[in-house]
Order: sequence, then C-alpha cells, then structure tokens
Amino acid sequence: MAIIWLIIIGAAAGFIATRIMDMELGLPQTIAVGVIGAIIGGALLRLVLAALGWGAGLVGAIIGALLLLWGYKVFLEGRR
Repeated sequence: MAIIWLIIIGAAAGFIATRIMDMELGLPQTIAVGVIGAIIGGALLRLVLAALGWGAGLVGAIIGALLLLWGYKVFLEGRR
C-alpha cells in the first residue's frame, strides 16, 4: 500500500514540479521525477529536522539548567 501511495504522491509532486519548471514530460517520467524528488526531499527534511531537534534539545537543556540553578538560588540559598 505504501508503494501505491508513493506513486500517487509522486505523480502529483512530479506534475506540480514540471509545471513550475515549465517542462513537458511524459507520465512515467513525471511520476519518476516526483517519486525520486520525494525520496530526496524526505531525506533532506529528516536531516534538517534532526539538526533542529538537536539544537532545540541543547537550547532546552540550557534553559532547564538555568531554571534549576535559579530555583536553587532562590529557594535553597535563601533559607540560609
């Protein structure tokens, strides 16, 4: 079923891409362009999201550490 879905999405993506680039291709070539483009685009998107995920994780860790230190200073050091 995933292959059929990939072909359908590939046909639509290939059609749109060939119209944007003003190219006239046959149906098999249009589908191939869309399917291969989906594979390339999906891989690139996963890399970008992974990189953003790592960056977001680092920012979140820093913010969490700052909140922990703030809480320590306010609540524990203030009691001394």
